[in-house]
Amino acid sequence: MGGPSLRQLHAHHAIHEGGLSGAIDKTEEVEQLLQAGEFEVARQAADHLVDYWVTRILSHADAEEEGFYEEMAGDDPQRRLSVVKLTRDHDILRLIIADIRQELAEEGMTPEVMRQFQALIVVNAIHSREEERLLLEEPRG
Repeated sequence: MGGPSLRQLHAHHAIHEGGLSGAIDKTEEVEQLLQAGEFEVARQAADHLVDYWVTRILSHADAEEEGFYEEMAGDDPQRRLSVVKLTRDHDILRLIIADIRQELAEEGMTPEVMRQFQALIVVNAIHSREEERLLLEEPRG
């Protein structure tokens, strides 16, 4: 079901911001290593970045899906639809991670891998903003 911080906007927002800022920092590190010609180190950093997405961002997504979304949706049909959309966002993040893993295994560091890391950042930022708005902000009267 997740801890109480998932149900509080300020705490949930802090979780999102912390995860995203870490992902951005680590993505920039990979880009800097590539620009410096440190291709092997960049590949290792990319592997660590994938692990970060899985252990920090996707584990948070899993926690949300293990009861929090259901709890927040309740019997409200509009919120239930929102939960379906938010869960799809998580699925998209998982698909991008799978694509990155495959590309890294088959081709190594490529421009496509970096585009996909950037896509993760964009999708996650939009998802977090919308999740907070749809599930945690007080309805405006």
